[in-house]
Amino acid sequence: MFRGFGTILNVVTVLAGTGLGVLLGHRLPTRTRDVVTDAIGLVTLLIAAFSTFAVRDEALVRAVGSNAPMLIVLGSLVVGGVIGSLLRLESRLEGVGDGLQRLLAGDSASAERRRFVEGFVSASLLFCVGPLTVLGSISDGLGRGSEQLALKATLDGIAAVAFAASFGWGVAAAALAVLVIQGALTVVGALAGTFLSSAQVSALTATGGLLLVGVALRLLRIRQLPVGDLLPALVLAPILTLVVAAFR
Repeated sequence: MFRGFGTILNVVTVLAGTGLGVLLGHRLPTRTRDVVTDAIGLVTLLIAAFSTFAVRDEALVRAVGSNAPMLIVLGSLVVGGVIGSLLRLESRLEGVGDGLQRLLAGDSASAERRRFVEGFVSASLLFCVGPLTVLGSISDGLGRGSEQLALKATLDGIAAVAFAASFGWGVAAAALAVLVIQGALTVVGALAGTFLSSAQVSALTATGGLLLVGVALRLLRIRQLPVGDLLPALVLAPILTLVVAAFR
């Protein structure tokens, strides 16, 4: 397999899953579509829980001490949230979804536009925030194979069916986010080599897990957390881990 194959496969499964979900969605009542979305939210919460356990990984504790991992995750989220809110990342992400909706579907009722944007934003966050996005893309870029992204592609394809049944074609637009983000990370992996230590990966995984909790809360309609504004935390977590380990 060539480098980048995993990302291409992921894009294909998202598009295929969306098409199937849209076909099924028109045949399902609103209540059933809501139940499907709730199920995806609960599974996302489960995945998030397993990811956050990385905060206690041995490599991270050994590098920064037993008390620092929680503070690293907290600092990453707080500082990242401040940066993201100042940059209005959530609004910009929604703006991308709104622009794609106008381009693909033209002018339509505000409710339909909101549905498209919510599908794009929620699906993009779910498909791109998880640790498999980073780890799988970098592994693919390093030439170590695309097995991790193949697993992610399967999971995303299944999720796309459920999402599209509720949100429609906005989920297909999330394939663009997958292509850009995973493609960029694959290039980074190819150029930079193994630049993340095990401790940094653990901090990144735990932080990403908490962002997935935010995605789950949105899907379950508990609270519309601005997860997009928190995305800089994924960059800050490995950096803070490196800084703390250096001064320990």
